Amino acid sequence: MSPELPDPPRSPAAESESASTSALPRRTFIAASAATGAAVVAGPALLGAPAASAAGGHSSQVSLTVNGNRRTITIDNRTSLLDLLREHFGLTGTKKGCDAGACGACTVLVDGRRVNGCLTLAVRLDGAEVTTIEGLSPGEDGRLHPLQQAFIDQDAFQCGYCTPGQIMSGIACAREGHTGSAAEIREWMSGNICRCGCYVKIVRAVQQAAKGR
Repeated sequence: MSPELPDPPRSPAAESESASTSALPRRTFIAASAATGAAVVAGPALLGAPAASAAGGHSSQVSLTVNGNRRTITIDNRTSLLDLLREHFGLTGTKKGCDAGACGACTVLVDGRRVNGCLTLAVRLDGAEVTTIEGLSPGEDGRLHPLQQAFIDQDAFQCGYCTPGQIMSGIACAREGHTGSAAEIREWMSGNICRCGCYVKIVRAVQQAAKGR
């Protein structure tokens, strides 16, 4: 059996640090450690440096035409078109589904082209023309948009949550000339998900509206 080796000699500074640490009550030591960690995380805020505002300190004024009405507003640069429409303009017809550009529930038209509102920064649309489902409201004659009427005729919805995005996407699909066949419509409408599974009737509705165009 090998003899036990003695502990290495400790410096006076180390002995002093050990003594001061052991002299602290356990709760006091933990509280002091927590306060130090918070100071490191907070950084400049605890040192009196200006902190970023809740909105990030960056906002811009944007002017755009929504459903024929000119709107000017100052917003956080991170605001999506979807949140601008719903939270600032009260146009809740455009739905928030996945909020990641995967379901198409937030589809609107920007300068005639379909976009996912949740992926589009509002500040990039200064001067643009935006059309939402509310912009398709009946005219003076009381008639619905042909695709809205086709959705009713074909019973192309159940819960209706995806319907505004489906209709806006279908309008663009017809304008783009992608309604030559059911297969073509399914391909160009594939970005719009219907969790109720009304795809066959949705395609028929788009075909009906395209024929009556």
